[in-house]
Amino acid sequence: MLLIKEMMTEDKPRERLIEHGVETLSNYELLAILLHTGTKSQSVIELSKQVLHRFDQLKELEKVSYQEWVMMPGIGMAKACTLLAAVELTKRILQNREEKVAQIQTASDIYHHLKHQLSHLEQEHFYTIYLDMKNQIIATKRLYIGTLNQSNIHPREVFKHAVKLAAASVIFAHNHPSGDSSPSLADYRATEQLEQSAKIMGVAVIDHIVMGKNECYSIKENRKYHFI
Repeated sequence: MLLIKEMMTEDKPRERLIEHGVETLSNYELLAILLHTGTKSQSVIELSKQVLHRFDQLKELEKVSYQEWVMMPGIGMAKACTLLAAVELTKRILQNREEKVAQIQTASDIYHHLKHQLSHLEQEHFYTIYLDMKNQIIATKRLYIGTLNQSNIHPREVFKHAVKLAAASVIFAHNHPSGDSSPSLADYRATEQLEQSAKIMGVAVIDHIVMGKNECYSIKENRKYHFI
């Protein structure tokens, strides 16, 4: 297999990165650095182009599972792990950046805070956002995966973190994989159950946001927000 170091100097992504800066590299060159090697029949550059050709948009890479990666020709266990780690690290960087929002004031703030985690998922994920007295984010925790209903959302799990973090208030959020953010009856019932538990714990529930594709719905405000 052809290693990056065996390529012509002008074709080496690492050397181009060092000499001209990482921002000058194309998508396939960045991917080639991660993959490191090609196969017996193709260079790492050709392999990178082949991988990217399989996807209509670059953001689709975050949807690819380990099993899907290793089924692709030229992508074994090591390459699959490297790619998954790179995608996850990128998501965490974006999340960390968005957690520095000074204050949460609207449903729109929550949408932008969580869109990178929730926009591509094919199952419902339930998150709780813990806030201090100034509505600043203390922590964001995923507490449940699966269709939302009263029986599978456990208030003790939600509010044990609130106590531990000394949170003054919480915001609930979950996604609808269909893309339609309109709440279901189960969403309303789960919200009511959690609000009752919050009163006992002395924690304020600011809102429950349902995330769709380029939109979200505020259950407390009864308003749908749309984003381009």
